[in-house]
Amino acid sequence: SHTTMSAANKWGRCNAVDLTKVHSHTTMSAANNSNESYCTFTLASDVTAGGLPSEEEIAKQLESNDPKIKRHALKAAIMAMLGGEALPRILMQVIRFCINSDDKPLKKLCMLYWEVVPKYQEPTSDEVLRAASGGQTVQRKLLPEMILVCNALMNDLNHPNEYVRGSMLRFLCKVKDEEILGPLIPSIKACLQHRHQYVRKNAAMAVFHAHRLHGETLIPDGPELMDAFISAETDIGARRNAFLMLYNESEELAIQFLAKNLDDVVKFGDGFALLVLDLTRKACRRDPNQKSRFVRVLFQMLSAESPAVSYEAAWTLISLSNSPTAIRAAAVTYTSLLNSQNDNNVKMIVLERLEKLKGKHSKILQELLPDIMRGLSSPNPDVCEKVLDVAMALVTNKNVADVVTTLKREVSKTTQESSDSSEEKGKVYRNMLIQAIHGCAVRFPDVAESVVHTLMDFLSSDGGMQVIIFVRAIVEKYPDLRPAILTKLINTVDEVTNTNVMCICLWILGEYCETSETVKDAYDTITEQLGEAPFIVQAKDKKAREEAAAAAAKGPELVTKNVVLADGTYATQTVYSEPKVNTALDNTPNLRKMIVGGDIFLGSVVSSCLTKMCLRGADVGLDALTVKSMTVNSLLTMCGIVKMAEVTVSAQKSSLADCSDRVTLCCRALLDPKANAILKQALLSEGKSSFAIFLKSVQGKEGKTKEESKDDVMSTQADDLIHFRQLKSLTAQAGDLDLDDGSDLARATGYADGNSLLTNELSHVYQLSGFADPVYAEAFVTVHDYDILLDILVINRTPNTLANLTVELSTMGDMKIVERPQSHTIGPLDQINIRASIKVSSTETGHIFGTIVYEDASTQEKGYINMNDIHMDIMDYIRPATCTDEVFRSMWAEFEWENKVAITTSITDLIEFLDHIVSSTNMKSLTPFDRDENGSFLAANLYAKSVFGEDALVNVSVEKKDDNDGKLAGYIRIRSKTQGIALSLGDRITSVQRGLPPKQ
Repeated sequence: SHTTMSAANKWGRCNAVDLTKVHSHTTMSAANNSNESYCTFTLASDVTAGGLPSEEEIAKQLESNDPKIKRHALKAAIMAMLGGEALPRILMQVIRFCINSDDKPLKKLCMLYWEVVPKYQEPTSDEVLRAASGGQTVQRKLLPEMILVCNALMNDLNHPNEYVRGSMLRFLCKVKDEEILGPLIPSIKACLQHRHQYVRKNAAMAVFHAHRLHGETLIPDGPELMDAFISAETDIGARRNAFLMLYNESEELAIQFLAKNLDDVVKFGDGFALLVLDLTRKACRRDPNQKSRFVRVLFQMLSAESPAVSYEAAWTLISLSNSPTAIRAAAVTYTSLLNSQNDNNVKMIVLERLEKLKGKHSKILQELLPDIMRGLSSPNPDVCEKVLDVAMALVTNKNVADVVTTLKREVSKTTQESSDSSEEKGKVYRNMLIQAIHGCAVRFPDVAESVVHTLMDFLSSDGGMQVIIFVRAIVEKYPDLRPAILTKLINTVDEVTNTNVMCICLWILGEYCETSETVKDAYDTITEQLGEAPFIVQAKDKKAREEAAAAAAKGPELVTKNVVLADGTYATQTVYSEPKVNTALDNTPNLRKMIVGGDIFLGSVVSSCLTKMCLRGADVGLDALTVKSMTVNSLLTMCGIVKMAEVTVSAQKSSLADCSDRVTLCCRALLDPKANAILKQALLSEGKSSFAIFLKSVQGKEGKTKEESKDDVMSTQADDLIHFRQLKSLTAQAGDLDLDDGSDLARATGYADGNSLLTNELSHVYQLSGFADPVYAEAFVTVHDYDILLDILVINRTPNTLANLTVELSTMGDMKIVERPQSHTIGPLDQINIRASIKVSSTETGHIFGTIVYEDASTQEKGYINMNDIHMDIMDYIRPATCTDEVFRSMWAEFEWENKVAITTSITDLIEFLDHIVSSTNMKSLTPFDRDENGSFLAANLYAKSVFGEDALVNVSVEKKDDNDGKLAGYIRIRSKTQGIALSLGDRITSVQRGLPPKQ
């Protein structure tokens, strides 16, 4: 690979890899002046262990015959020169004792030394004064020793060993000086005809480098030379490097070569193909009429073996053409990449591209929907979620049957007890599938009947909550399907093991059983599942349970004894015995288990369900004797439930009063004729009507959300500027921008919103020292998930040179300094930029502090400046996320760290306060509510995930009290698995809850 980098000189002084293991194809910008060296490598920390040796010691060590000593001395010399030391004696020592060495690491170090060594003579004081007074500018003069260096470089270029030649050619790609490159041009040209492809490949890059810097003076015939070279070249790497030069230096020659070899482009390798795609975008951006010249090669690359080439060709084709043929070909390529690549990141990127195509070319993607749905075979739930998001937007009346069939098949796979990928995705994947089926059934009523019975088989699974919510909505929306669904529900209610699912099942049966058969069947099933009162654990059952638990705690018993085998030999036999399981307890119906276990809320739901059936019995045609029998049994059951609530000690003990009131109301409705007349209508009809209103409101909000999302996609405003590419300057045309350079560059650099960007950047600048200090420092902090990058600007405000200036940093919290700043020498009133890298391992508030240490070169006095702390905000690591209510409750019960914050705010509106907390904490509200309603109490659940995968749960319970002058009161509770995120999020809420920020 050929990496091009641009960095300042002093930024190369960081600790990273060993000097002898540096990639040689890295190039950097030239130094700003002759006194400033540049480097393309990083330095090992072990070189400076114990301090750097003096110039005399380095010179003496270079005279040693031991290559190891020479290597260490040369490393120390490079380190000292990058630190600002001149070391003039070392240059001749290196030429005398190192330049002709055959030791490969030492030869590599010599190349690195040639990069940083001063190559020009220092100007005299008279020349500087003459130039400052407006006279002749200072002319750079090459050091005489450089003649010997150039001779050594030429010897390596003509070396019989091809790898010595190749490494030298790679090194020359980093040399910027015309005086050094000039004598070497003939040798570089000769290397283009070498027999070994390694030499030819690097010679092509060296010619490209020399022509780009000094083309008119050193190698004016470079493009023609490279055109002849590429026509005869057979090596993939050399051909790619030659085409790279033609692409950058002579675009017309590159297009001519491409036109001659259109049929063979796919055979020229991935690197060459990517360059062709880059050339295509560049040429078509400049002249759209040339699109037809490249369409053929683009269609060829769509079927390339390399996924990178086919992907780049697909989006290049889309950016060049909006024709259905081009879009269809690109979409087919995307779908094949989606199903052929195993990398989840690749799948997510491809799905993002398909999602963008969906807006303008949905009809074409609808043809490829089955191929997109094949992406559900991925074992990653995030990929499956993205596939479902894309697929659900493409569902129409024509393909809904196939989509639902595929979804039903995937749901069935999740229940198979096997080790396949679908089983590993588990509960989350099943819930996503059920939600997708729910969405299809709501939008297309024709498929509702075919899916509801299939999904009801999963009521007893861990996705039962999603299923029963779906069934509840279908029962309300489609009255024709009610009889079949209610019959299926009555037959499967005994398999339900989840309390919340059981509550909804009983509510459905109580509300929608409207015929004599369904009422009687449902009542008999529920009473059979409940059994007879009392619903209290009997003493003998309790004792049996305790004995079974004790036996299970002991574990299996192992009995070993000696036995005589049939052939008369002795053997040892081990008998493994387990305690007997009391199967009598397992025969208890699930509903009775829940009631006996102390579920008071479920008892209230059972009472309400039985009451509704008794009240509706006479209306649907049941005889009076049957209704009276049902009423008596219901009253006995309700009395047993209240007795259970009074006696049983459970977590729902606080619900005893509510349960008693509810059951009392039901009993009065059954016994008192006056109460019956008042309550019957409310119990039998208002529940359904309220639920119908709720469904309409949910659908209305979804419709508004879709309309808002459509409104947000606005291509161009009426008063926007129109950009004419033909009127752009040549400088703008030569820039390496994408076809859609305006929007793509804005998205890539984050400048989509220029006004807010500058404010955002300024908010991350921290002043570290005062304006009156000898050294002023400020830091620009950039947070990249796991890394914090500090770009520290240091300004010397004194008229003296400051030597060995070091910014010493320390951290508090789960942060570790990976790259510590090096020492620097700063001239009078000069400034430098210093970078430091910090690794973050968890989501919590941290602090960065430290000291600036320097030494005054004139007075030799040391100075110390204590820096201000940098406070790292937890909001840099928090991302909004979503989850189901069931998952939220399970995590809430599981997490052990809780932080309770009392609400103290000047905000008086409940909704406004919630919006302020959500925006300030970067979380997402999971609780739906109507903004138009005015109430005195609000409760909401908020959820977010950190970049480290940690979950943050927040419950907001706020009340507007009239006796407190309308002020808000209540608590905000934060729960998490770790202490740091709970405390940090609590501190954040405490600091922002007092009031809204002032409007700008």
